[in-house]
Amino acid sequence: MSDVKIEQLPKNTVKITVTIPAEETKPYLEEAAQRISQASSIPGFRPGRAGYDIVKQRVGEMKIYEEALEAIVRKTYVESILAHQIETVGSPKIDVTKLAPGNDIVYTAEVGRMPQVTKLAEFRKLSLKPKAVEVTEKDIAHTLKDLQRMQTKEVRAPQGTQVDKSDKVLVSMNMKKDGVVVEGGSSPSHAIYMAEEYYIPGFKDQITGMKEGENKTFTLPFPKDHTQKMLAGFNVDFDITLKELYHLEFPEVNDAFATSLGQKDLSTLKGLIQNNLTQEKTQEEQARQEKELLELIAKESRFEDLPDLLINEEINRMIMELKRGVEEQGMDFEEYIKHLKKTFADLKIEFTPQAIIRLKVALVLREIAKQEKITVEEKDIDAELDKMAERYDDKEEKKHLYTPDFREYVETLQRNRKVIDLLRDVMIKK
Repeated sequence: MSDVKIEQLPKNTVKITVTIPAEETKPYLEEAAQRISQASSIPGFRPGRAGYDIVKQRVGEMKIYEEALEAIVRKTYVESILAHQIETVGSPKIDVTKLAPGNDIVYTAEVGRMPQVTKLAEFRKLSLKPKAVEVTEKDIAHTLKDLQRMQTKEVRAPQGTQVDKSDKVLVSMNMKKDGVVVEGGSSPSHAIYMAEEYYIPGFKDQITGMKEGENKTFTLPFPKDHTQKMLAGFNVDFDITLKELYHLEFPEVNDAFATSLGQKDLSTLKGLIQNNLTQEKTQEEQARQEKELLELIAKESRFEDLPDLLINEEINRMIMELKRGVEEQGMDFEEYIKHLKKTFADLKIEFTPQAIIRLKVALVLREIAKQEKITVEEKDIDAELDKMAERYDDKEEKKHLYTPDFREYVETLQRNRKVIDLLRDVMIKK
């Protein structure tokens, strides 16, 4: 039987030292040797048929121990926290302190203990004022403009035509700062819509009036508050050649335009836009309300110390969310960070306050569910999993949905939804 020692560390962190007697490792070592035999080519034996001693001679006994280690740690770690009733949160930090053939295996696991809400805010005494959802004529006109732009025709301008404020141009562009080429500042074919905002102040003024084939060099100052921090406050030299010039022909916004989009007439199209925008703004307002009421409760509640391991996990999760968002827009994440003149360490520092708020909100949701005895029925979880499974054709992807971990994840989502519905009922002013 494994020997387990528990040491309480600061900030709700616990250090577990586990010693596994040598004789208890044998089943794991046998399984590890079989896996190595299956994956290796051992002369005279079919895959998976070589015995422990043969595998030991072939790869060395230490290799077998290393192969077995993950399974040993995984099983004994779970047994240890269950036996000592430690409610952990986040992933443990494992450090193997002793691993040698014929000896006991010793490792330590540092892990966060689930922080408790020591004082839950009296949320029934708190309130949040909703904001009116309004769709204006300006909102509808803006959407119509977007739809009109999607139907725009580009017509190549005759040779000798000068660039006007409503045209589209393609330019080859090279940018230099202090004689050095700006990273990401060169393009053989860069599109610019003259009627739209452009990220370089004064640039459109410089190319207005140019003709196809014309070359121009000029210098522009970048504002000190420009989003490209590496250029903010500096003068940048431009070398521009106008390659192609297009006039943009916009369709008239009338009944025929509405019909081309599948609507009866312009009035019907405007009504559809109003309904869609109302729904969109209502969802945005609901999301704002839910975020603010949860953060309000978290602010008024009191908590045990949050483990550093847990905070770091949440920060890393936030960075990954940012990374996905950046890459979905077609940008390289590391280049994006460089343009901000930041490092990953800077991001971690910036994200820390919000990570702590997110963790406290999660603890509040959990505590309210506990105090209000809010639960989720098994049939509701099953129904949600079956609904999710309908979106997948691949059997392996479907199998993932029915794992215990994913089931617990869905249960948490549904329970949180019930808690939020309760909070909306008692906290949102009617």
